[in-house]
Amino acid sequence: MDWEDVKVSGSKAGRSTGKTGSRHAGSSTRRTSSAQGAGKNGKSKKQPSKKRNYRKIRRILVCVLIIAVMVSIIVVTGTLSYEYVMKNEREASMKPEIVIEEGKGVEFVVERGASTSQIARKLYEQGLIKNETVFKLLSKINGYDGTYKSGTHIVSPDLSYDEMMRVLSSAPVTRKVTIPEGKTFLQVVDILYNNKIIKDKKKFIECANNEEFDYDFLKDIPAGREYRLEGYLFPDTYEYDYNASDREIITKMLDNFDRKFKQQYRDMIQNLPVEMTMDDVVILASIIEREAKDPDDRHIIAGVLYNRLSNKDATLRKLQVDATIQYIYFKRTGAYKERLLYEDYEIEDEYNTYLHEGLPPGPICCPGEASIRAAVNPDDTPYLYYVAKGDGSHAFARTYREHQANVRKYVQNN
Repeated sequence: MDWEDVKVSGSKAGRSTGKTGSRHAGSSTRRTSSAQGAGKNGKSKKQPSKKRNYRKIRRILVCVLIIAVMVSIIVVTGTLSYEYVMKNEREASMKPEIVIEEGKGVEFVVERGASTSQIARKLYEQGLIKNETVFKLLSKINGYDGTYKSGTHIVSPDLSYDEMMRVLSSAPVTRKVTIPEGKTFLQVVDILYNNKIIKDKKKFIECANNEEFDYDFLKDIPAGREYRLEGYLFPDTYEYDYNASDREIITKMLDNFDRKFKQQYRDMIQNLPVEMTMDDVVILASIIEREAKDPDDRHIIAGVLYNRLSNKDATLRKLQVDATIQYIYFKRTGAYKERLLYEDYEIEDEYNTYLHEGLPPGPICCPGEASIRAAVNPDDTPYLYYVAKGDGSHAFARTYREHQANVRKYVQNN
């Protein structure tokens, strides 16, 4: 091998080696670059994730802060509003009563369930306030919303907004009336009219006679009775709204009758000496009411009347009660007679218990509870007669002879 051959051979080998080294080096460089690229890519994936988490946390903190601020505002506003309203209420309670001069007062009706807007509109339409929007705003700010009382109020266009609200949120004006025991239906009508509870007597009577009232005790009343509710307008003290309707007035009285005629009394009707309906009991109670001035006599008189009603003698079944004759006079003349004469007992009328057996066809007045109680719980007594002594009490007798002696003693000699 000559030197040339060695050089060429070495040179080729060197080139070959160089190329080979060059390939490996390039491969190594590419791998390193890939590794570095991978490292960079790894960093770029982790950094956005951290940023997103940071933003999310920041948003949550901002929301929490906003909610906290809003809750604080609500709490502070609510507290201030409550204190403001309570302060107004305290001040209102210490303010003097609003007095409206006579002749300047106007009746204003707050309808049941009316809203502040409806009240404001009605006040404006009636010329009682100048601006309904101001009224609504002040009503809300001052805490009057929801406090207005239904019914009739006496107001004036001279009242300030606050005074108007105070009046409308106070109890409505009412009229009070007392119906004494023993008054007839027409007398009750007069009392209601004279006390300005009703405006038209004729319309009230028509309502009482023709309107339907859903009470079981009215079902026994026979058709054709001149005054259907005679005996059922319960005597008591009542308080009515200024503008109560005739039906509302009657209903309150019938409700009272329903309460006072207790279930206990209704049950006792079954054990009476004579078969009686509830209406019959009211008729008998009305007689007791007009006859008995002394409370102690009520149950004895009831016993006497039941003894006569159940008697086999037809003459004794004629109750011969002076109060029924007086009722006839009242129906015909509008007044009771000061003193009955013998000819009065001969008046032909279905209410004349001197001529007709049994109970009269209807009550002769509106009885109170004491007379109703006596009618369902009569004394077990042997008496068949009684006569007024003139002092409110009565003398009782077993026989007609004893009765005549009592009449001479207490009536003819006075």
